[in-house]
Amino acid sequence: MALEIAESVREDVVILTLKGRLTLGESNIVREQITQLAAAGKHNVVVDLGGVEYIDSTGLGILVICFTSLKKLGGALKLVNPNKRNVELLLLTKLHTVFEVFNEVQDAVNSFFPDRQIKHFDILSFVQQQGDS
Repeated sequence: MALEIAESVREDVVILTLKGRLTLGESNIVREQITQLAAAGKHNVVVDLGGVEYIDSTGLGILVICFTSLKKLGGALKLVNPNKRNVELLLLTKLHTVFEVFNEVQDAVNSFFPDRQIKHFDILSFVQQQGDS
């Protein structure tokens, strides 16, 4: 299944909703899209992983590259809706300490505005809930 990307904008924050697999053959389209956004002056991006069933090392590397590129431009890349497998990958690679992760798109959007209350993704609670089920 080819990776699908739906782009939307909420309060000047670009939301990329991914569906499919973020892997070696597919992940470059994410990088290209974020590069085009950055060139257009859009430096605040939320990547919704709700429809991503699998991320390999290349896909993860692309997310890190995009994160770094946007950060150098004064922006940010934030993740939302990771599934259990994706959370495990972030924990294993310790990238949960790099990326800001959220449960809801609106929480991620709110995080770009310092005066708003935000609710971060609670990885410990998520892992405990997965262990109980």
